[in-house]
Amino acid sequence: MQLLRNAIAQVLGRQTLGRRISPTSLQFRLTLELITLSILGVGSVTLWAGWRMEKTLISAHKQNLEYIAAHLPEQVELYRQSGSIETGVERTIDKLSTPGLLIWVQNSDGQMMSRSSGVNIPSPDLIHVVAQTEVPAQPTVFHFGDRYVVLCGNPLTINGNPLGQVYLLKDITDEQERLNAGIHSLVMVSVVAIVILMIAIAKRIRRALQPLEQMSQVASAVSADDLSGAKLELHQAPDEILGLAQAFNEMLGRLSGSWEQQRQFVGNVSHELRTPLAVIAGYLQSLLRRGDNLSPHQQQAVATASAEAERTIRMLQDLLDLARVDSGNLHFRLSPIMLNTLVVEVAEMSQKVSHRPIQVLGTHEDAIACADQDRLEQVLINLVDNAIKYSDPDQTVELILEKTEQQARIHVRDRGIGIPLAHQNRIFERFYRVDESMTRSRDGTGLGLAIAKSLIEGMDGRIFLRSKPGEGSLFTITLPLWKPQS
Repeated sequence: MQLLRNAIAQVLGRQTLGRRISPTSLQFRLTLELITLSILGVGSVTLWAGWRMEKTLISAHKQNLEYIAAHLPEQVELYRQSGSIETGVERTIDKLSTPGLLIWVQNSDGQMMSRSSGVNIPSPDLIHVVAQTEVPAQPTVFHFGDRYVVLCGNPLTINGNPLGQVYLLKDITDEQERLNAGIHSLVMVSVVAIVILMIAIAKRIRRALQPLEQMSQVASAVSADDLSGAKLELHQAPDEILGLAQAFNEMLGRLSGSWEQQRQFVGNVSHELRTPLAVIAGYLQSLLRRGDNLSPHQQQAVATASAEAERTIRMLQDLLDLARVDSGNLHFRLSPIMLNTLVVEVAEMSQKVSHRPIQVLGTHEDAIACADQDRLEQVLINLVDNAIKYSDPDQTVELILEKTEQQARIHVRDRGIGIPLAHQNRIFERFYRVDESMTRSRDGTGLGLAIAKSLIEGMDGRIFLRSKPGEGSLFTITLPLWKPQS
């Protein structure tokens, strides 16, 4: 069975241009089951055909020996009337002997009474081997050395008196060799048929399951941004799969509608709430400035409310930015930007606000990227702000600029608490927090990295993260270099 699995895996591997097929896949299991049934069917037919050929070949010789064994006593009785019993036996053997047929008679003491003469004389070695063998009464095929024979032995009784044992041996070596050659050819044909069936079944199943593979590819490639345009087109497929494809397309349509409604809702709510919250924040700040008659507890409560209002306004602004990105209404003013200067400006600005040391490590070459300066500055400030928040006050934050032949890289490195590996793949998701209790106290909205990722990708760039708990984090931004048109 393992050999069959390996063979099927090789066939499927060739059919799928090297793509590995899992042993638990539907394609592999259907192919294995159908090929197993085909092998059982072809093998059964081959075995039956071989058995039938042997029966047809041997049956005539067996019937001939049975006929001779049954009528030999009558012939002996007929010929003994003109002589002794020994004479009758000899004349009967000579009469019944034919080329390839050996007949001999042994008395009750095992002594040879008579045997075939001429070309039918059996070799002493063969007679000795037969004497050592338990010879059946019914004709049976035996293999002695390189010879195939049909052999039987019966008691010889004349007028009720036991005379001895008569043996009949028919040499069928030539017929058996032709039978073996025929069976060998039949087996080879069966093997070729099985191989052809394996390839045909693998191709047919792969073609039948190809619509499901297309559905899987569409489902894997679809994202929230292209839900409305994603559609599975199947022209030649079974009715069941066409029905499934239609249901799949309808599901994509419903998801697209729901996602569009959600984006509109978020944008509308964020826009409508930002104005009243700004008014509330303004009154709270005014109350703090003129709150000389407030008690310390009241001043602390108003300050907390003002800070939460400001934080909510920032979150609403982030939600509006994300809504614009999702709807495609966030436009980028791409132009050549000197990254060397931008990195230094961001470091100086952040250092003045945070009073934290920020070190700039850059290349001596001019790195000019094609990007939106305001958006890129927003992303860098956000990354530096996170690095400052999640590292100790005495630790330095580094801004590193690198340049390659095709792109520029900006690294933001801190040596703070770091991010566990299990969370690194989800750190750019919206509202995702590594540790809610830890990050809540750091005045974050949970949207900064999601916005950074959307803005960088909108400028045809990429953002990556490498981090290790206790050793810090390294955020890397890659941007295409600006290439002046000649």
